[in-house]
Amino acid sequence: MKRQNVRTLSLVVCTFTYLLIGAAVFDALESDTERRRWEFLSEVRRNMMRKYNITPEDYRMVEIVIIENKPHKAGPQWKFAGAFYFATVVLAMIGYGHSTPVTIGGKAFCMAYAMVGIPLGLVMFQSIGERLNKFASVVIRRAKRYLKCQRTEATEMNLMLATGMLSSIIITTGAAVFSRYEGWSYFDSFYYCFVTLTTIGFGDYVALQNDQALSNKPGYVALSLVFILFGLAVVAASINLLVLRFMTMNAEDVRREDNELQSASHHVLTLDGEVVAVNGKLLAGHVPMIHDTDDCVSVCSCTCLGTNNSEMLDSSGYQGYRPPSITASLRVKRASV
Repeated sequence: MKRQNVRTLSLVVCTFTYLLIGAAVFDALESDTERRRWEFLSEVRRNMMRKYNITPEDYRMVEIVIIENKPHKAGPQWKFAGAFYFATVVLAMIGYGHSTPVTIGGKAFCMAYAMVGIPLGLVMFQSIGERLNKFASVVIRRAKRYLKCQRTEATEMNLMLATGMLSSIIITTGAAVFSRYEGWSYFDSFYYCFVTLTTIGFGDYVALQNDQALSNKPGYVALSLVFILFGLAVVAASINLLVLRFMTMNAEDVRREDNELQSASHHVLTLDGEVVAVNGKLLAGHVPMIHDTDDCVSVCSCTCLGTNNSEMLDSSGYQGYRPPSITASLRVKRASV
């Protein structure tokens, strides 16, 4: 089996194994808490319905009203600032889900906008990531020259470490900023920054949703947008290095397989249309047609194919026929593989 096929199969197996492990861990960590919360909320619901004499239909209506009013707590979401924030979330494929279009025109435009904007954003982030990697390689080379290192070139590992450190600085700094402005704990802010910059975007934590920040805090809005765009570019630089490394490994495997095929072709000869290995065994071809004596032309300087072809050929096609010795002066050509 080819090395590339083995690697692809290994990646599939490892990915599904990783999914199974993740499911088992999340089940162990979250299922009990989910069950206890559901039991608590169910008990509160029953007590409220009993205390205020609310019918299940009325309680369901209250739930709908609360859920529909939740996005409006942060103020207008579709004025220019909020719409720009939404467009950024769509282009970056974060998709918090804190606000969504409700009109038919808005939904149609959102789909068309995403079809063009997502590839544009991917190309932009990839290009910025490449420029950041180039800048990091220049800085690393100058730092190595200053430190008088023997090898001054920037290796892939150096670039991965540099972009990884920059990503960590951005996430930790952003977590401190959002913790201050949003009132979250530092761990929750760090969790929000990680989910945002990896474009997971669960939507359980969304910035700019308190105290009508979209309308009253333009500086904070600008800071949040800069954090999202620049942070995604840095993360794209890290991902670009990983993808480049994987593609380089695949290219090396392809080159190695081509070299193996080319070296194998040096040991295969073609004898009058038949592919013959150096040990004289017939590898491919068909039973040769019987020609007249005058039409039979030898491929070597000797008289391997004599005038008595009937002695060499029987009804099945071959009788005692052996290819000429490899040391003979054959007029051969290499078989294309």
